[in-house]
Amino acid sequence: MSQNLIVAKFGGTSVADFAAMNRSADVVLSNPDVRLVVLSASAGVTNLLVALAEGQPLEQRAALLDDIRRIQYAILDELKQSQVIREEIDRMLDNIATLAEGAALATSAALTDELVSHGELMSTLLFVEILREREVTAQWFDVRKVMRTTDRFGRAEPEVATLAELAAAQLKPRIAEALIVTQGFIGSEEKGRTTTLGRGGSDYTAALLGEALHAGRVDIWTDVPGIYTTDPRVVPAAKRIDVITFEEASEMATFGAKILHPATLLPAVRSDIPVFVGSSKDPSAGGTMVSNKTENPPLFRALALRRKQTLLTLTSLNMLHARGFLAEVFNILARHNISVDLITTSEVSVALTLDTTGSTSTGDSLLTQALLTELSSLCRVEVEENLALVAIIGNELSKACGVGKDVFSVLEPFSLRLICYGASSYNLCFLVPGQDAEQVVQALHRNLFE
Repeated sequence: MSQNLIVAKFGGTSVADFAAMNRSADVVLSNPDVRLVVLSASAGVTNLLVALAEGQPLEQRAALLDDIRRIQYAILDELKQSQVIREEIDRMLDNIATLAEGAALATSAALTDELVSHGELMSTLLFVEILREREVTAQWFDVRKVMRTTDRFGRAEPEVATLAELAAAQLKPRIAEALIVTQGFIGSEEKGRTTTLGRGGSDYTAALLGEALHAGRVDIWTDVPGIYTTDPRVVPAAKRIDVITFEEASEMATFGAKILHPATLLPAVRSDIPVFVGSSKDPSAGGTMVSNKTENPPLFRALALRRKQTLLTLTSLNMLHARGFLAEVFNILARHNISVDLITTSEVSVALTLDTTGSTSTGDSLLTQALLTELSSLCRVEVEENLALVAIIGNELSKACGVGKDVFSVLEPFSLRLICYGASSYNLCFLVPGQDAEQVVQALHRNLFE
């Protein structure tokens, strides 16, 4: 494949309706190097499908289906020759109805993935039609033919070697002859059942396909023109970062910046493929380039905020000078498929936060009764909810002097529930009560960036 190949990915808001899809088509057609387009479902559709997958009584099912139909029909109705594509979309909607009926009888992770995948299948069908109406040679491609994954439904992991072989055989030849439009977020396991890559999976798909095809760049088009020093909705004075390293960007994403899902960057980092982030609403506004290295990285780069954090404090007098207590705790958590996020310890207790963002399930279901019972047999368990995690992202933070003063002097009016500093030279983070989160971020931003 030519080194110039660009894989362009468009998020849900960029394919939300007919006008948005046309803006995205403009972006695609403005650069002849874009040969592979990866799409999310139209905005709102995935959430409606997830709701259907949870199993709903008949009336709610009908209402949710109507909402999905309305979103997709609004695009269909603007197409000049919509008959053939309408039949395709109707067939998809019938499928969704049948699967939703199945979910009402019994839910399962496999069924959820099958149901949820229809969002991307529909948005890509519609987008191909929009391109064809502009007399572009475009082809629809089912990503499940190449995106081979494990069978951990809801959060499947790609089989990278198989993906590379399949992409070379099935995708590469097509890219040479047409503009290819395919789905983000979905894949299939070896038996052919549909899987999904977890929330944020469309960016991941784009980076994985970029890696498999040795692309020159991956473009991620969203509704914001690049990566900012913090969420502009929380701090209007936030500034755009023009060039940022993968390390910094993935730290930001890990700590809740909505821009890029951290795992999404991995394939691009591995293969040294730069990633561009821009806004499909305003492509001329420029954006942020993420690459392996940048000149003169600053001490403080950005602030990230992650809400709805749960803190577990486990206390056991047996822990005093005991060996193996932490190992036992981690064993229990691993058995329940839980990843620990931040951790601090004292002589007799350990406090840890659980990261619930990133899985399609809700936070509450992570802390099952079974898990709490098992932990309680080992130690006293306290659960605190509605905390927020604020992370300061920077470079060489653990070596710099005066970081504590710069940061904590501003936080005098707030209570800090937990602080993590020193394990990574890229971040310093702390938990604060949920209701203080925005004020904390605003105060820090004023002090560190304005």
